[in-house]
Amino acid sequence: MAMGLIIDAVYFITAALFIMGLKKMSSPVTAARGIVWAGAAMVVASLVTFGAPQITLNLANTNLQLMLLALIIGSAVAYISAKRVAMTDMPQMIAMYNGMGGGAAAAIAAVELVKLSAGAESHGLTVQVLAVLGAVIGAVSFSGSAVAFAKLQGLMKKTLHLPAHQLMNIAIFAGVCVLGYLVSTGQPVSFDYVIWFFILSIVLGVMVTLPIGGADMPVVISLFNALTGLAVAFEGFVLNNAAMIIAGTVVGSSGTLLTQLMAKAMNRSLANVLFSGFGSDGGAAAAEEIEGSMKEIQATDAAVMMAYAQKVIIVPGYGMAVAQAQHKLKEMEGLLEARGVDVKYAIHPVAGRMPGHMNVLLAEAGVDYDKIRDLEEINPEFPIADVALVIGANDVVNPVARTNPDSPIYGMPILDADKAQNVIVIKRGQGAGFSGIENHLFYADNTQMLYGDGQKAVSELIAGIKALQ
Repeated sequence: MAMGLIIDAVYFITAALFIMGLKKMSSPVTAARGIVWAGAAMVVASLVTFGAPQITLNLANTNLQLMLLALIIGSAVAYISAKRVAMTDMPQMIAMYNGMGGGAAAAIAAVELVKLSAGAESHGLTVQVLAVLGAVIGAVSFSGSAVAFAKLQGLMKKTLHLPAHQLMNIAIFAGVCVLGYLVSTGQPVSFDYVIWFFILSIVLGVMVTLPIGGADMPVVISLFNALTGLAVAFEGFVLNNAAMIIAGTVVGSSGTLLTQLMAKAMNRSLANVLFSGFGSDGGAAAAEEIEGSMKEIQATDAAVMMAYAQKVIIVPGYGMAVAQAQHKLKEMEGLLEARGVDVKYAIHPVAGRMPGHMNVLLAEAGVDYDKIRDLEEINPEFPIADVALVIGANDVVNPVARTNPDSPIYGMPILDADKAQNVIVIKRGQGAGFSGIENHLFYADNTQMLYGDGQKAVSELIAGIKALQ
């Protein structure tokens, strides 16, 4: 009894640390500290769990050996991979970890349900229902995250729309619901039902994610994060583990809020993201008349324009991440500021391939946090900016979101780069963005295109600015 009280007290403390860590993660200034706090809390919660009466602390015990082995292997793999992964590949890592969390929750449910199918005593209808809910949510998160990882890693180049895709999804979901009902109410539980329930749940996650394109990946990643947390919380009830309940609830609620913010930033509902097929690699919008033409500028001329400006706003996008140009941008920022130029960075909520992707990359390059501004803060400054430098961003600066009610992105909040006195766009070629929509900004009278790889282009700008000294 005394040990149980100690464990509950430690869980309460770790819950407070989880919440405080999450709060600190809301600011780039304190995010690293918040991650350390939350990580330390998870370590403490994991260690104190070994004091539970169900666990025999005897190294001769096979179960204890397996648990320790899993902890050692998992910690080693996580540490090594986190050290080696490039910042540009962080979205893939997040997708993979989301999937692992969902898969772990589903595995816990599978163990409990298999026990019931083998004749173990049921802990009640409520526990079985929660086990089933955690299982389906975790399985969907696991398989869906695997598809998201494949898309982000480039292993899956195209989105896939099967004939009657959504009808197939409805049929699979109906099958999951029917089998879930039979499993949760079965006395005893049928092993065959359990197997088919998990198979259909995994297939559902794959089918839901296959048609979703790159433009919607930030929303998908945050959604699977929320689902993983919810699954862990449900399985915490099944195991009567307070730490899992608290951690899962915190992750699930924060992930849900983040998903809503991401969808709002795109001016689209979550249902539209999941079922409309917008943002698919092959779903280019219909061609439309565009006034004007793209005007090329040389790096030396662009360098002069920025060197003699009073205010420059840099708009980074995923293309910057691919080119790994963040360190060069930081170097250019220093040269411009030495000439008295006010330099800021404008970040759209869905820039990149995961929430906060651009912030992480810029922070890695040493950009001061107070120079990184979100959409609401920076938009009023574009009209007084001499130059807006757009590097690798596309749909998030497309003015048709404000002007064309027929556009698929109409109503999506965008960065008002087109309102700057001059716009320089660094871009590899003349292609459209993830959504397949032509960007009218590129054809505007005040816009000039600097073609080429992002890092190479910024290096040429740096050379041009240095030549003026």
